[in-house]
Amino acid sequence: MQAALRVDPSAAAPIWRQIEAGVRRLVASGILAPGDPVPSVRELARELTVNPATVAKAYQRLGDAGVLTVRRGEGTFVAERPAATLAAERRALLSEGAARYAALAVEVGASRSEAVATLESLWPASDGQPVEEHDA
Repeated sequence: MQAALRVDPSAAAPIWRQIEAGVRRLVASGILAPGDPVPSVRELARELTVNPATVAKAYQRLGDAGVLTVRRGEGTFVAERPAATLAAERRALLSEGAARYAALAVEVGASRSEAVATLESLWPASDGQPVEEHDA
């Protein structure tokens, strides 16, 4: 999971929040499927070079939100979630990203049509699906 999950110590968001958001993106995109194991707190902390308490906080919040589940003696796994929950999570992530993009477009003085055209130009035509971003 480390290759798909990254943190930026210089970012304004706390590292635990970056981990939480990254795992949510991986689940919403299907890269992490229901039932998939996630690294242990210590393992992910070692891979990301962060304090284990930071990973534990992110995992706790993800568990409280129903994204992850802990099976005693087995480890931590992506929770079994209905498709509607995953679709709602995907919509929320898209809305957050769209709001940031719209704000950036306004900030740089782009017109709405220019912003939409830019987005459309980056959308792959081959299969209609966006390129999966693995840098979470």
